[in-house]
Amino acid sequence: MGQAVTLLHGDCLAVLCELQDASVDAVVTDPPYGLSFMGKKWDYEVPSVEVWRECLRVLKPGGHLLAFAGTRTQHRMACNIEDAGFDIRDMIAWVYGSGFPKSLDVSKAIDRAAGAKREVVGMSARHGGGAKVFENQGGTGFATNGKPDITAPATDAAKQWAGWGTALKPAMEPITVARKPLIGTVAENVLRHGTGAINVDGCRVGTEDDDDYGRSAAGADGKVNSGIWSNGARPKFEQQAHSQGRFPANIIHDGSDEVVGLFPQTESQQTRFRVKGRSAGILGKEGADRDYIGGFNDSGSAARFFYCAKASKRDRDEGNHHPTVKPTDLMRYLCRLVTPPNGIVLDPFMGSGSTGKACALEGFRFIGIEREAEYIEIAERRIMACQTSSR
Repeated sequence: MGQAVTLLHGDCLAVLCELQDASVDAVVTDPPYGLSFMGKKWDYEVPSVEVWRECLRVLKPGGHLLAFAGTRTQHRMACNIEDAGFDIRDMIAWVYGSGFPKSLDVSKAIDRAAGAKREVVGMSARHGGGAKVFENQGGTGFATNGKPDITAPATDAAKQWAGWGTALKPAMEPITVARKPLIGTVAENVLRHGTGAINVDGCRVGTEDDDDYGRSAAGADGKVNSGIWSNGARPKFEQQAHSQGRFPANIIHDGSDEVVGLFPQTESQQTRFRVKGRSAGILGKEGADRDYIGGFNDSGSAARFFYCAKASKRDRDEGNHHPTVKPTDLMRYLCRLVTPPNGIVLDPFMGSGSTGKACALEGFRFIGIEREAEYIEIAERRIMACQTSSR
């Protein structure tokens, strides 16, 4: 597949041991969540400390690790990553509105245990687009045809517990942000290894304001001052929106009405304020008062963050039956956030190759490890298609 992409078939721990020390710039991965998702054997437990320790070894000093997790097992994932020697830096929340509840209906479970038949009293229109309820040990989920029946409790006990369940609607996945310890200061580490920092400007969220951020403006005498070195007439400094957008936040959402509706409509106004000059300025002279203007002066939903929907059928590509495909736009954003130009991204749990596909589109080199041969074939096809289209 070319020198820029390396796909390795085998157990990730065994394959990782064969990689050189400090040879990759970032690890971006969607590992098993330890939820036994769809009965898949590979999802029985979160990756061990030993796996993350090998990831730490092959990362350059200051290299970042981004690892998805499930809400129920995020604590175990983060603890194993930390115990391996990483510094936990943050957690990104990927919020979406397309999840569906996998909750046990307590009322139905009580009737089922009693052998009581429930009367059908209606058909739900709640899950439009043809969603049919299916049950698993009293739980509910939704398939892609028909609509679920609405049934009435048959026993007194079931009536008492009508409307009770066991789980919340899934609407977010946490992403652990960790970093291999630095050697020296951040500046020293970045200059020596090219790692240790995140690409803020490369991941800003766009705004309609294209004025420069931190622009000096004319002072009271009509002349443009020279910032903190100014002395004389009261200077004014205009702090405006960055031309590339807002500072990236630790929340990513899918842009759905359901998620955006959770955030209030807000208005960010420009604020004027004055900073009194010190008795002795930086140069040992009298410090002048300073006027500032800050803020983005925009309005809209408070959900003004990077957003990305779940992977579409087109994004998954034909023949990709992997059950937990991540959207390409999301993976491009994450890879770009923590990888230096022309850097190497490692994904020890490659799956169907979403990280590799993102790297091909972003111009990063990629090393992917996958245990299942069927997913290796899918990943190779998807990544090759991106390499061909980007030439």
